[in-house]
Amino acid sequence: MNKDMKAQHNSKNISRRDFLKIAGISTTTAILAGCTSKQETTSSGTSTQGATSTGSMTLRENPNTKDKVSLLGYGMMRLPTLENPEKGGNVVDQETVNELVDYAIAHGVNYYDTSPVYMQGWSERSTGIALKRYPREKFFIATKLSNFSNYTRENSIAMYQRSFEELQVDYIDYYLLHSIGNGGIETFRARYIENGMIDYLMQEREAGRIRNLGFSFHGTQEVFDEVLAMHEQVHWDFVQIQMNYVDWNYASRNNVNADYLYAELEKRNIPAVVMEPLLGGRLSKLPEHLVERLKQRGPEVSVASWAFRFAGTFPDVLTVLSGMTYMEHLQDNLRTYSPLIPLSEDDLLFLDQTADLMKQYPTIPCNDCKYCMPCPYGIDIPAVLLHYNKCVNENNLPTSSTNVNYREARRAFLIGYDRSVPRLRQANHCIGCGQCNPHCPQSIDIPKEMQRIDHYVEQLKQETL
Repeated sequence: MNKDMKAQHNSKNISRRDFLKIAGISTTTAILAGCTSKQETTSSGTSTQGATSTGSMTLRENPNTKDKVSLLGYGMMRLPTLENPEKGGNVVDQETVNELVDYAIAHGVNYYDTSPVYMQGWSERSTGIALKRYPREKFFIATKLSNFSNYTRENSIAMYQRSFEELQVDYIDYYLLHSIGNGGIETFRARYIENGMIDYLMQEREAGRIRNLGFSFHGTQEVFDEVLAMHEQVHWDFVQIQMNYVDWNYASRNNVNADYLYAELEKRNIPAVVMEPLLGGRLSKLPEHLVERLKQRGPEVSVASWAFRFAGTFPDVLTVLSGMTYMEHLQDNLRTYSPLIPLSEDDLLFLDQTADLMKQYPTIPCNDCKYCMPCPYGIDIPAVLLHYNKCVNENNLPTSSTNVNYREARRAFLIGYDRSVPRLRQANHCIGCGQCNPHCPQSIDIPKEMQRIDHYVEQLKQETL
């Protein structure tokens, strides 16, 4: 870790200029909205320097391939669904997916990120159907080797080859080793080195079936450093990291602060792809007093736009992924990046202070990625955690019967819990098997949280008022 990074970790009283130095932007860049030290254009081909809101998507250039990539990337992990009782659950709403992709492409979004495991295995196929209607040169596809449970060479190659079939493409623009770090360095070696998959994928890149090879990361600094040290051997074309204004200084347990991850990539001139700019939606659903704080500073913009501008302000970020389930999410993000107006020096410090305030609220760091699902006992783990977080954010978590609004808060929590999570899928059905824990990118001790929430719910039910 360099001196600037150490100073930031050891003291919250860094100077404004030091903060911007770590961010990779100059004071002049921050003040002159639209200026950047990197080659950056809009989807109309014009420079963003001095630009106003023209409705043209900001593009970043991949230094390896010279691709002009939209700063807004479409994450295909949370697609719209329809109820289908015949199949015992929900299915992807392909018609709506097509409409969203049509709108995104029409407004300059050209990067689409998926995986064989997203949407219970349906995301790649849905993404392929939506994009097949366009010329291949109109979009960039990113997908992953998500060999979490079975990482034999045979299974890994089969998964890789199946992605081509599902996506209906002859080459993959951005291919990732998925979520390295979970399970430690031994798991990484078993998934990708001992089975020969790194060498296999490098050969596929040489043959042109992969245009850029990288990895996505959740885990400890030890794993990140060791895998990044393979750069001279592998030549990582890009790396996908979790980055937002909370994780910049306050990564969750067993993860690494985003400032460190970004700085290490910047030193090696490796483009960063940003995931979880909203922390699984939590930065768009802040506690009410923090919403008011952001609205006072920017009354005309959404709460979510602050997080997207933060991620986009860093010049070595190639694209920022967003799982846009609804049209209003897509439209809001398009307004933020068409074109991007980078955050000022004061804006960055304002968000740093906001992150300080946010950490005072005891939310559980669930990003609703659903990697923990399905639970063998039928528990809807994300729904349980998200309901709890929602009540925390709304300052509606009953804590003491002496509080004036305790009765109302207690009733709202219990009714909301039953509405959000069917009773057969609630936390009381957790037996603590721990099958979910190794799959959680945020290293949440899920059985512990299930037991804590269940105990809390039982206490509320037993209260007699």
